[in-house]
Amino acid sequence: MSDDSIQIDHIRAQWAKARPDLDTAPMGLIGRLGRITRVLSREMEATFARHGLNQASFDLLATLRRAEPPHALTAGQLMDNMMITSGTVTNRINRLEVKGLVERRADKEDARRAIVGLTEAGFALIDRVIEDHVATQHRLTALLTDTEFATLDAGLAGYLAKLDGRKAG
Repeated sequence: MSDDSIQIDHIRAQWAKARPDLDTAPMGLIGRLGRITRVLSREMEATFARHGLNQASFDLLATLRRAEPPHALTAGQLMDNMMITSGTVTNRINRLEVKGLVERRADKEDARRAIVGLTEAGFALIDRVIEDHVATQHRLTALLTDTEFATLDAGLAGYLAKLDGRKAG
């Protein structure tokens, strides 16, 4: 067991002594999920950093790359696809535009609206980064057997669907 997993179990044991009336099983699960998230995020951020990006810039470039050719979307479409606010998407576009990775152009159907698209440099960069990103993900999940991978994926997908389907609060 990892040091973090042992620490989570230690905290649960302390709570069992301090408050034996509490069922702290969820604390273990959520603590481990949080730790896994932090470890995976750190690994993926390192991958993005090798290419001069961070998670936020990668997300925007990847969203444009997944879009149908010519790999361009409106700011509103980016907001919807990325689930971020208008101010956030504008800031991300501005930073990537300065780097020459995206460009704005007028929408032919509505001149008041801009279309954001990948530049040639942005297209080439995201294609390199996505290959490295997928390799990182393979390296991280290779620690699991095929059965563990499938079981974990299905279990987490089901749990996420239940969380998404409930009312917050």
